[in-house]
Amino acid sequence: MSRTRACLLALPAALSLATATPLAAAPVVGREAAVGAILAEAARDPNELRLFLHRLPKGGDLHNHLSGALYAEDMIAWAGEKGLCLAPDGAGFVAPPCAPGAAVADVAKDRPALYGALVDSLSTRGWQVGVGTGASSGHDQFFATFERFAPALIGRDADAMIAARRQAAGDGVLYLELDHNPPALLETALGAPAVALDVAGLGDFYSREAPGLVARVPAMRAQIDAEEATARQGMACGTAKAEPGCAIAVHYLAWALRDVPPAAVFRALILAFALAEQDPRFVGVNIVQPEDWPVARADYDLHMAMFRFLAQRHPGVAMSMHAGELAFGQVPPADLRDHIAKAVASGARRIGHGVDIAYEDQGRETLARMAREGVAVEINLTSNAVILGVKGAEHPLALYRRHGVPVVLATDDEGVLRTDLTREYQRAVQEHGLGYADLKAVSRASLEYSFAPGASLWRDHHADQWAKPCAGGVVTTPACRSFLAGSEKARLQLDLEQRFARFEEDALAATASSKKNT
Repeated sequence: MSRTRACLLALPAALSLATATPLAAAPVVGREAAVGAILAEAARDPNELRLFLHRLPKGGDLHNHLSGALYAEDMIAWAGEKGLCLAPDGAGFVAPPCAPGAAVADVAKDRPALYGALVDSLSTRGWQVGVGTGASSGHDQFFATFERFAPALIGRDADAMIAARRQAAGDGVLYLELDHNPPALLETALGAPAVALDVAGLGDFYSREAPGLVARVPAMRAQIDAEEATARQGMACGTAKAEPGCAIAVHYLAWALRDVPPAAVFRALILAFALAEQDPRFVGVNIVQPEDWPVARADYDLHMAMFRFLAQRHPGVAMSMHAGELAFGQVPPADLRDHIAKAVASGARRIGHGVDIAYEDQGRETLARMAREGVAVEINLTSNAVILGVKGAEHPLALYRRHGVPVVLATDDEGVLRTDLTREYQRAVQEHGLGYADLKAVSRASLEYSFAPGASLWRDHHADQWAKPCAGGVVTTPACRSFLAGSEKARLQLDLEQRFARFEEDALAATASSKKNT
């Protein structure tokens, strides 16, 4: 898909909603306060709160791993279609031939208890209500699921895209930034030669490997072309029967594994940076896998050097890095001292998780730098509670906000964690006391600090100060229309503002009607 075509996907919807009314007008302030009072009342009842937040426009989900976004039930269905078998221990899938009664299709059809146990093995559903908590930690249960469901997921990336889009559309999300690779990227990376690699050797390795790796990028782009075409067909996009998920704006972050040999990590990053530079659907790069695993801990500084090396050669590629996804006692104190600081110093424009910031030696300085430079933190409340055991007052969400660091809420792996973005907003209200204006700021930040291409609708990150072509919130002028046509990010932001205006009007009208009838 060309960059121009990608930018035009959301254009008709955004511009058709435009009116001559200044969306940034003064009455909005009073309206916000009134809706804030409605949220405060709803927060007294979790069910009322869920009803309120489900309709809340949520901007983007910027920390969303496509494989982890899938629910176990979908993968069980795919495993049945493939003829896969239930693993001997009942946790996950294996290739046929199947033992008697172990065909996944049969389990799904007439063995509900076994089916339920399988769902629990492929997610943290059971663990979160106490099933198996004595046998494994939330951390181990979570990361074990990926190997268990991998056989079902192979070859189903298009179906995964459909599922992610459907979930987003049903959750009030406008934009997804999915951590997703073409299948060939990791296959190529993991085929790296078994050679030692250190910081001093990055240049020579790059000179030898990069030309051949970059030559494979067109084939990887073709894989994404095929996945997206299948997904569009599966949702009837472009037809009268198009599903709501077709309207979700989607971009990708290419990623590397961090718990594999250095040559494989560097190969993956070389490909990820090249893909992000050549394909407008890929708007950045990332690094994944548990930060506490042995290789990830030992090679952390080397991985940061890889990012710096490649950023110099691809200065236009944005970086989001998982950093500080650690809890006190989980690793030796030395591993808590500087991971976030090093990621920021290596050029990360967003930090994924950032949970251990209070344990870093230069924590205050890093917070100040993130605030000053606009480095956002991706907060994943359910993920941090399940995987790290960090929640409530121990979670640094309030610390980041107090220091002026841009904050976004995200799902991380919503299928495995059995959550959604509404649930993350609900936890932010119930566990951290965020009010309506806070949630609105978080939602706006999820677009402002996204890597969606184009200039922001807002000046200096201030939602009440619109870019000069659209000053005052009047969006029907030729200058503003031209500006919006050239910026996918600005179009998404305009769409969000218009949705907020309708949401607030509907909330106030519903409250007025309720009072009238009581």
